[in-house]
Amino acid sequence: MQFSELSLIDPILKALAEEGYTTPTPIQEQAIPILLSRRDLLGCAQTGTGKTAAFAIPILQLLNEERSKTANGPRELKRWL
Repeated sequence: MQFSELSLIDPILKALAEEGYTTPTPIQEQAIPILLSRRDLLGCAQTGTGKTAAFAIPILQLLNEERSKTANGPRELKRWL
């Protein structure tokens, strides 16, 4: 499997490729699709297997999606009295 098969957005795929990453580790391969579907996940893997990236990559993508939703117009500010 390649990162390109994990439904990641182009900026993330480009950043991974620039750093020389093309093949996800087993924890990344299993965790990324679950997290992209916004489900909870508890993962356990040995040190150095890419757990941080397994959780950070989907977070970055989901943050980008949220940013895209609000980038289409000015945000409405609500006043609380």
